[in-house]
Amino acid sequence: MTKITYDRVTAADIDAVMHIESVNFSENEALTRASMEERINRIPDSFIVARNEEGQVVGYVAGPVTEDRYLSDECFEHSDPNPLQGGFQKVISLSVDPEYQGLGIATELLLLLEKEARSKKRQGISLTCHDYLIPYYEKHGFINEGRSASTFGGEIWYNMIQEF
Repeated sequence: MTKITYDRVTAADIDAVMHIESVNFSENEALTRASMEERINRIPDSFIVARNEEGQVVGYVAGPVTEDRYLSDECFEHSDPNPLQGGFQKVISLSVDPEYQGLGIATELLLLLEKEARSKKRQGISLTCHDYLIPYYEKHGFINEGRSASTFGGEIWYNMIQEF
């Protein structure tokens, strides 16, 4: 059994994060290196990584906190520093290296982000997903609030909310 540990992202993790981003998302959906570096620098409190026994990043969850209930296309490109309390925790990327999928890493990352969000009195967690992922997020306590106004990557997205 592979031992996985979880902690906050560091600047040294950028290459591993970008590798995972590129293998799991289409070219249109993958976040840019510049936007990911900005998140590492500006929102490390809501950028959690999973590491294998060698300390290599094998998964991550990241997203800014904003007052808006839903993600906007702007959230995928730019992040301001998170407020100390309040707002909605967004998830712009939840991704696990294919070699480590099926081990519960994504679930643990979501739980850790929820714990962090609750500790900072956030209103909830908000994300967008493709229709085929709706059952996954519903299983984790999210409610489908319909089609998103976001057109990031030229895709159709659905608003998923977990209110606290």
